[in-house]
Amino acid sequence: MSKCGECGIYACRSGQMEKAPEHCPMRQDAEVYKEAEEEYRKPEIANLALNSAITESAGYRVWTRLEEIIFFSRKAGFNKLGVAFCIGLRKEAAEFVRILKQAGFEVESVACKNGSMPKELIGVTEEQKLSPGQFEPMCNPVAQARLLNRAKTDFNILLGLCVGHDSMFIKFSEAPVTVLAVKDRVLAHNPLGAIYASHYYAAKLNTWKKE
Repeated sequence: MSKCGECGIYACRSGQMEKAPEHCPMRQDAEVYKEAEEEYRKPEIANLALNSAITESAGYRVWTRLEEIIFFSRKAGFNKLGVAFCIGLRKEAAEFVRILKQAGFEVESVACKNGSMPKELIGVTEEQKLSPGQFEPMCNPVAQARLLNRAKTDFNILLGLCVGHDSMFIKFSEAPVTVLAVKDRVLAHNPLGAIYASHYYAAKLNTWKKE
């Protein structure tokens, strides 16, 4: 059982394995690390791993995530990029696509509401809609992924997909996936705000406590 989030020692970071706690997976799951090492030897995975590390060091505390995506894509040899975006962030998506094209990439982009399929298709009732009594198209991450697969993108980038919709996109995408921004309508798409300002949000988060 892995409990890294509760560790506090992080012997993995220092290389001092003798300090690793008993629950550390490095003490119990040696075969996992052997299997991982074999994966890193595969050309496609090696390309991702090497250029991820190079991007980290090259832009450390210097580049924005957007700049890191541009640099990483170039280093990894990704020329055709896919952007799967929430239609609520369509203005941001248009600017993002413009920047990527300016950087020399071919870009395919697909909005979440593509297909205009009614929410009733997946069993949503009128009471469960945002605006009961009106037509509401469902978000369609499966089609977003399949359209980018059909376009044969090298690398796909998520912009503001909802929780769960992003999961489905990642599941169905054939190309590797990264995220420019995630959806958080309350915190201006900065979900870590709930962690950094947890003293403000404590009462709200405590309502989710399981009795």
